[in-house]
Amino acid sequence: MTRFVPPAKGRARRFLKFSLGFWRGDTRRRAWLLSAGVVCFLLANLGAALAVNRWHKYFFDALERKDLATIWFSVGLIIGLAILSAAMAAGLLHLRMRLQIRWREWLAESLFARWLSQRRFYQLSIVGGDAENPEARMSDDARLGVELLVDFSLGVLNAVLAAVSFIGVLWFIGGGLEIGGFYVPGYLVIACIIYSAFTSGTMYLLGAPLVRRVEEKAAGEAQLRYELTRVKDSAETIALIGGDEDERERLNETLRDVVVRWYGVMVQQGRMTWLIGSNMVLAPVIPLLLGAPKYLSGEMSLGSLMQSAAAFVQVMTALNWLADNSMRLADWFAAAQRVAELNDALDRLDATIGKHGRSETIEIRDSPDDCVHLCALHISQHDGKLMIADAELVIQPGEKVLVRGESGSGKSTLIRAIAGLWPWGGGEILIPPKALVSFIPQKPYFPLGTLRDALVYPHAELDLPNERFENVLVRCGLSHLAPRLDETDNWTSVLSGGEQQRVAFARAMLNPPDILILDEPTSALDELSQFKLMEYMRDEMTKTMVIHVGHRPGLEPFHDRQIHLIREEGGPASAYERPINFRDRVLRKLRPKTTGGLGS
Repeated sequence: MTRFVPPAKGRARRFLKFSLGFWRGDTRRRAWLLSAGVVCFLLANLGAALAVNRWHKYFFDALERKDLATIWFSVGLIIGLAILSAAMAAGLLHLRMRLQIRWREWLAESLFARWLSQRRFYQLSIVGGDAENPEARMSDDARLGVELLVDFSLGVLNAVLAAVSFIGVLWFIGGGLEIGGFYVPGYLVIACIIYSAFTSGTMYLLGAPLVRRVEEKAAGEAQLRYELTRVKDSAETIALIGGDEDERERLNETLRDVVVRWYGVMVQQGRMTWLIGSNMVLAPVIPLLLGAPKYLSGEMSLGSLMQSAAAFVQVMTALNWLADNSMRLADWFAAAQRVAELNDALDRLDATIGKHGRSETIEIRDSPDDCVHLCALHISQHDGKLMIADAELVIQPGEKVLVRGESGSGKSTLIRAIAGLWPWGGGEILIPPKALVSFIPQKPYFPLGTLRDALVYPHAELDLPNERFENVLVRCGLSHLAPRLDETDNWTSVLSGGEQQRVAFARAMLNPPDILILDEPTSALDELSQFKLMEYMRDEMTKTMVIHVGHRPGLEPFHDRQIHLIREEGGPASAYERPINFRDRVLRKLRPKTTGGLGS
């Protein structure tokens, strides 16, 4: 089997390749319009900066001449330039942020679509790998990846344009200088380049380890968030078994690891701050010192000296842009690599289900009739180990099938394959076309919203009268919830495990599916409640095909057939059909219908 494994290096490049899709497809018109607007405002800002640079010569020459009228005119001129510069900066900010928002929206939607399509979000949780905490990667890391990339792109473009523009000013205003009998043209430009090369090179050497430190810090923060969320989601269980102290120690250990990683970032930033701090003091002074001989000799006016000093700082800032932004570059590399890791994990997932060399996968196809067919079905783990071999089965419409087997025989995996969640293996599962398939797991899912929303989930368009909701709730033993239909709450926390399972049954009763797949759906109920609920399901859902994994006693009377999975020693499990025995059939026929609810 050939396995696709993306290389660890080049993840930032793969992030760029994926994220630049914003400029293609349906969003390309908006992307290019926003980009053009940003560039126009960037050029306008550069023009305003050149005008301000020219103002320095105008003002300081007037100051040197003690020309009061020109000085007052210069004051009015700089106010106008300040208003113009502010307007251009505000326009650039508005369009830049709009570009970042739209790009981030597109990237997040693309990641959501890929993660949620074809049940990848579930399959990725099974496969695992190095893409833990996908929620943080699709929210925080994707946001940082886009926002910082826009800032860097504009920063580099502005730095290049500013360097070219102000080098011309510096060359023209500074002129040449004779040193030791040699005439050096554009000496201020040469000095600026040498000084910038020294500071940038030093900054690179000091900041090179920062990318790895920042990536480690981001991974540690994501792990801490994950563990905190895990404790919050399992709060009741942890409290009941007294795991508070253990969880506190684990969280403290993770926090200590995060602190160590932050110290690593701090040390690298501290080294760079030495250079940044000294550069902030020296940068404005160096051009004044270099220009002082020409000013003292009368070759350069005070205005020209100040203009060349301002241009020197602009050129040096442009040439040092990458070095000055090394911390943010490190943040971007860390974020981009984490998003790329998620993409890589999805690629590897696709590789295990037949897209990069694997020859077969479980095929879900349309059935030629109203039955469900398992044809030469074998189910494997994601690493290729065989779990169930050569299962053949036909389930008729309205038939209720009970699946039993020892722990680890693959019962839950079998029904997940039928539900389309488990692609690893081979053979075919034929499902009637347009059949509505519902799944009730052992721990049901509750969306955010009202109880009514939870009961119709995921069919929000379902419009049923209140009487229908109330009747089903009563029959499922949830009459006390009928007045709370339109109440919004965290139902996962409010309802007990048994109530959650009853709500899941009520959800299926409200909108009876063609195929209902159950995975230990009554594990939190007592035997009497289980009996009444299963009887209600059998009597009310006569046309629904039920595939039920259950191990508790008392389930046989409510099913037509039993399928037993038996694992061969050292090999995969095989499926054997076992009929419902005579006693169970008689009990099913003799037991009277239950008209009341399940009770509380």
